[in-house]
Amino acid sequence: MKTKRMICLCLSALLLMGAGCTAASPAESNGTPSSSSAASKKEGTSSGSEKPSEASSGSETPSEASSGSEKPTEAPSDSRSEIKTPVSGTPAESAAGEAPSAASADGSKRLTDGTVYEGRGYSEEAAVADGSPTVPASDGFIGEPGTGTPGSPDTPTSPEPGIGVLTAGEWNDNLNWGFFSGLINADKITFPSYGIDPRFRTMVTVTSESKQPVCAASVQLLDEKGTVLWQGMTDKNGIVYLFHEQGQKASAVKVLSGSVQKVFKVETPVQDSQSSGKSFGREMAVTVADEGRHRKKMEIMFIVDSTGSMGDEMIFLQKEFTGIAEKLGTETITYSVNFYRDLEDDYVTKCSPFTSDIKEVQDRLNQETADGGGDLPEAVDRIFEETLQKGDWHEDTVKLAFLIFDAPPHEGVEESLKKSVRAAAEKGIRIVPVVSSNSDRNTELFARAVAVVTGGTYVFLTDDSHVGESHLEPIIGEYTVEKLYDVIIRVAQSYQE
Repeated sequence: MKTKRMICLCLSALLLMGAGCTAASPAESNGTPSSSSAASKKEGTSSGSEKPSEASSGSETPSEASSGSEKPTEAPSDSRSEIKTPVSGTPAESAAGEAPSAASADGSKRLTDGTVYEGRGYSEEAAVADGSPTVPASDGFIGEPGTGTPGSPDTPTSPEPGIGVLTAGEWNDNLNWGFFSGLINADKITFPSYGIDPRFRTMVTVTSESKQPVCAASVQLLDEKGTVLWQGMTDKNGIVYLFHEQGQKASAVKVLSGSVQKVFKVETPVQDSQSSGKSFGREMAVTVADEGRHRKKMEIMFIVDSTGSMGDEMIFLQKEFTGIAEKLGTETITYSVNFYRDLEDDYVTKCSPFTSDIKEVQDRLNQETADGGGDLPEAVDRIFEETLQKGDWHEDTVKLAFLIFDAPPHEGVEESLKKSVRAAAEKGIRIVPVVSSNSDRNTELFARAVAVVTGGTYVFLTDDSHVGESHLEPIIGEYTVEKLYDVIIRVAQSYQE
């Protein structure tokens, strides 16, 4: 759990007395409390405040068979004040009593435990140094490399990884679809990424006749011939995200829940000049005569890149897995840990079944080391085949897969990746990538793509911990810096039913 400590204010006062300046009070902080009660908010982006392009530039109003209805997808009205606080799958409940972080007189922000970082976001100089395309401030898009460099001289420069050390942010593109679609339409980010295409989305909310969300319903997106373009499973709010590729035409949605099978007609989107056919979002609300099924059990899988560059993340898991599992519990949750490297290493994949025995999983973690690799791409396709396609997932469980990695897949394995990710979506496996240090933009976009199409959320490590190599600033909106330990627990809890 995130802690509030008065030590940050005391430390701030001592530092500022020595510097001859006055710190801002918490009320003057330039951030607001997040729904996850994390400490500091940070911008990954440009200083523009204009709103991004509309999410669903070709918003549809499909004709309805039965009780289906549609609502247009709208972009946030302001990219700073209206963008949703990062949440995992569903809006998280606010933690009572958590105060916003204080901002010091020099504009730096601090975590509640006293850690300070400079809250600078996108700068053209940083983008040029990074080699990434710059984003004019007038665009109003948030993105491209920021800095977020730690600003406290008392912060350790290389603490040993452990609880409260590795820091992370989270961003859910499905919950910020207008922003995400706007970036695509303006060519700030491009897809498909290694065959995974999140650009054309149909969001379906399924409720029962008693107006309750229908959980664990299979929902298919069909073309005019009845071919399944995409299949997913509703979450605890009865929501599922369905996708099709460019050139395909979706004409119907089919809901399968219990003994109920019902088809709802949709219309082809009308594209406008703003989207240029690059993306769109459609929302449907449908009603079925079934109550769905609530899943009390949960399966959590860790898929870990164990090549040489992943030492800090490996140490983190070795130290903190038991604490995470004890916090989440084992009465209704089982765990699996799986490792992968690359084709020329001493092993390519190393997998294990789900178990409620925390010690057994901890022992597997303790026996592993970070070694091998040496080049950028790794055998992501192979571990996806072993875990997402062939893994021993059970039917009546909530399924979560944390992909902890820092390098993209190989080129030429797109078909394998597509097959694995489609299998994950069909089974209801939510992929939650955790992008680590020294990753590149291709890794970020691949991670966000697999998170979007499986209903997961995107997690990324930040430089605020001073641990390991530098971390790429993602092309997203304002986000909250948290401890990775807390992020994993919060995200897992948000998917529980």
